[in-house]
Amino acid sequence: MAEEKAVYSGTGRRKTSVARVRLTPGEGNCTVNGKPALAFFGREAHVTDFEQPFRVTDTVGRFDVIATTHGGGVSGQAGALRHGIARALLEAGDEYRDDLKKAGLLTRDPRMVERKKYGLKKARKRPQFSKR
Repeated sequence: MAEEKAVYSGTGRRKTSVARVRLTPGEGNCTVNGKPALAFFGREAHVTDFEQPFRVTDTVGRFDVIATTHGGGVSGQAGALRHGIARALLEAGDEYRDDLKKAGLLTRDPRMVERKKYGLKKARKRPQFSKR
């Protein structure tokens, strides 16, 4: 019989982006929405951003990442992916908790876009005042 590989999952969120992450033991390949990570994000900065949980826990190259992301923009999706990877690593081993917590990777970033108010052009921008 074939051995079943352990699969660890986590959901990450940032702004309006959501990332569902699956970690499997492997060589460190990363697939986002069916594409290689660099091809999906198009920037090395976003790739190094979501690889931070692996660097903090010294698990670079030990897990393959399969993720689906939706909502928001590229930067928010990279942040959501980082949060999801951190949560999945927590499921993989509880010994990573202290390192991830110390680096602030388990906390969801609560900053959201402020809603637009009526009578204003944006959340806080007012129409130009005219005396006459």
